[in-house]
Amino acid sequence: MLADQADGLVQRPDFTEGNRMNLHKLLLPLTMLAPIVAWADDPAPPQDVWTGKGQAGFVASQGNTQAQTANAALDMALVNGDWKHAFHVGGLYGESAQIVSAERWDTGWESDYSLSKKVFAFGALRYAHDMFSGFQYQASATGGIGYKIADSANTKFDVQAGAGYRKLRPEELTKDAAGEVTSRTLEPGESSAVFTFGANYFQQLTATTTLTDKLLVEAGANDTLTTNTLALVVKVSGKLALSLGYSIQNNSNPPPGLKKLDSLETVNLVYSF
Repeated sequence: MLADQADGLVQRPDFTEGNRMNLHKLLLPLTMLAPIVAWADDPAPPQDVWTGKGQAGFVASQGNTQAQTANAALDMALVNGDWKHAFHVGGLYGESAQIVSAERWDTGWESDYSLSKKVFAFGALRYAHDMFSGFQYQASATGGIGYKIADSANTKFDVQAGAGYRKLRPEELTKDAAGEVTSRTLEPGESSAVFTFGANYFQQLTATTTLTDKLLVEAGANDTLTTNTLALVVKVSGKLALSLGYSIQNNSNPPPGLKKLDSLETVNLVYSF
């Protein structure tokens, strides 16, 4: 599931509420149409060959608001008989009025093994380092069973559930009046068993347009982490595509003074290989 997601390329932390509403109005009807629209077939993934997509972007604004944001991501997958391996690494950095407002990177590995045409077993490792979420890092190892609800060239939808182990390190952030972090106080590390649930959806809308959505939930005694990424991707050539996306990350129990929900709107340039 991991490699099927196109991560965001360009963060826009200065988006207005009106822009968010316009993005929601664009993506919501597409998610409703997706199950009933199908177009050209894609070839089956090649065997024993790494395939994937790389993406990178930068945005700078000057004038009344000065902000710079850059990020990059790499997703790769390898299919070998009944096995599928997926790797992801991504990073994000942002400044607003010369104050660092975003700094994080994450990586993950997932291996799936087909037990039947519809059922597969999975094992996953994930690690995220975020300077502004209230958790210095969150790391997990999980495994379980997945089921392919739909698996055609135009529509793919699978769900998976399992359990595992997670370790996280909360930290308390102190900010000044301008919003700059002036000190960080690390809290004791926390470890717990977690239950995980994921869902991955792909829909070919036209010969050049696809819609994807990826949901992941990790629920433990200390915190429940929920992430969801929705992306509309339009090919501009055989290798290049533009992507419009919206993602959320929600920690149910962040350190005091920090918000539970982070959202991200993206405009992406994607290169496939």
